[in-house]
Amino acid sequence: MSVSRRQFLQTCSAVGAGLLLPGIPSAFAAAKSQEFKISLAQWSLHKAFFDGKLDPLDFAKTAKQEFGITGIEYVNQFYMDKATDEKYLKELKSRAEGEGVTSLLIMVDREGNLGDADEKKRTQAVENHHKWVDAAKFLGCHSVRVNAASSGTYEEQIDRAADGLSRLTEYAAPQGLNVIVENHGGLSSSGAWLSSVMKKVDNPRCGTLPDFGNFAIDRNKDIWYDRYQGVEELMPFAKAVSVKTHDFVDDQPFMTVDSRFNKKTDILRMMKIVKAAGYSGYCGIEYEGKELDEYAGIRKSKEMLEKAIAELG
Repeated sequence: MSVSRRQFLQTCSAVGAGLLLPGIPSAFAAAKSQEFKISLAQWSLHKAFFDGKLDPLDFAKTAKQEFGITGIEYVNQFYMDKATDEKYLKELKSRAEGEGVTSLLIMVDREGNLGDADEKKRTQAVENHHKWVDAAKFLGCHSVRVNAASSGTYEEQIDRAADGLSRLTEYAAPQGLNVIVENHGGLSSSGAWLSSVMKKVDNPRCGTLPDFGNFAIDRNKDIWYDRYQGVEELMPFAKAVSVKTHDFVDDQPFMTVDSRFNKKTDILRMMKIVKAAGYSGYCGIEYEGKELDEYAGIRKSKEMLEKAIAELG
């Protein structure tokens, strides 16, 4: 039975209030058939890639053979001149398939602001993203992850971001691709704001990628959004989840700490929110810690996430 977005939101509200309405499936009832899989965001190894210690073509092999992870999330920054290189993309796809690894999405940065106040620049940003949609389609991904950077008043930024996202989604949808937005600084790190953008776009092919850690609206001014509230607000639109980890706490098995800003994230608490929303599928590890090297940090993150999933039952 399909459930409309409106019904789903009503259901979540009813669950939060301790009320289950007859005839409407609860998120908890749906959770019985939930299955969580673990994927790896390429940014977790950004130092190794940028330093030339790893070839971006070997991302799938590294995920599978080093970490036992069979779902991968590409980052376009490692392939900036390869989006239209058919020979390269064929090799990238072939290597993933050879390892039995599923290509899930491409994270797209540095292609302009989809919510730019200048309409010409906004249009150019939309067009700049087209090649990554095409590349994602070729690789067999389900989505491109984009940003919703904008400027202006709160309402103006909603309108501008929704316009850019709507136009990009209109390009991606016929190809069976989703356009998903990560909370990634500025107003996009406000769960309330980004949820409003999603509602304004109102396209099932446009959704979110809630990141557990990216809730700094303005780091310079120390303005932060509550991360648990933010994830809860973004989950009804989620088509992927980013399990952001930093450094670890020995006596707190589910706690990760971003020591730069002394911000803590309880991964188990986050995963309970994810489960309550009825989400199933891949949860992507994105390790950005300082104390452990990238390989050790990914392994520790995977261990933590596996324990959290086991706790959920």
